Amino acid sequence: MFENEIQDFLEKLRTRREFLKLSGRGIATLTVSAAVLNLFGCSPVGESANVLLTAKGMLISEQNRCVGCQRCEMVCSAINDGKIHPFVSRVKIARNFNYGTEISDNYRNVDGYFGNFLMTPETCKQCQEPKCAGACPVEAISLSETLGAWTIDAKKCVGCGACAEACPWHMPTIDPDTKKSTKCILCGACAENCITGALRIIPWEEVTAILNKNGYRFS
Repeated sequence: MFENEIQDFLEKLRTRREFLKLSGRGIATLTVSAAVLNLFGCSPVGESANVLLTAKGMLISEQNRCVGCQRCEMVCSAINDGKIHPFVSRVKIARNFNYGTEISDNYRNVDGYFGNFLMTPETCKQCQEPKCAGACPVEAISLSETLGAWTIDAKKCVGCGACAEACPWHMPTIDPDTKKSTKCILCGACAENCITGALRIIPWEEVTAILNKNGYRFS
């Protein structure tokens, strides 16, 4: 069973990484089983976790390591906006702190401080066909070949919020000070400054080495 899960992951990884090389884009998240995550030193609670493929490598979010300290939000906004402002952070944790990503009547048994204490750091999915870009009336969101991410041109942005409404996860955020939309540019600052390792970027060279070491040919 585990062998099939890992082989399925490898096939998806090869296909999407090749697309990443050719297009320079970030790719939508992969749902990865516990068997796969164990190869990379993860010990997730539950059966799956999200992995984002970036130009730098695999960005892994380990829910069971997140303590909700919000350091990622503070670092993100400080580096990208010149101020500590968790609301405009490209990575989101504060809004999920109490009840997880959704509030339900069963809140005591689901994610969040008032539930099972599991925190959920959300990051931009860098979709192949982003709805945020499609909804922007002034075409302020475009693919940056340099960063390998869909980014917002502040000079074009009119702060209408159409991108935030269109995104299924509401990741773009209108900065109340500048009246401009903000969005992840895959800088990696959140992962580099996560003190618990809840957010990690595993470079592609390391991904290849780990898979090959465990007998799974990947290059």
